Amino acid sequence: MDNKQKINCTVESCKYNNGQKQLCELDAIIVTPKENVHTANPDESECSSYECCE
Repeated sequence: MDNKQKINCTVESCKYNNGQKQLCELDAIIVTPKENVHTANPDESECSSYECCE
């Protein structure tokens, strides 16, 4: 049984996105807050592990 958490991803431009399974293929990701955003909503953070697939 696989006890690891899964990170779903639909960001097609990220090279770590497995579009067929909609999964992030990184072993770990870095999530950081956006600058000067203090909304207490989910859009306050972003994936800093993003790399463009081009």
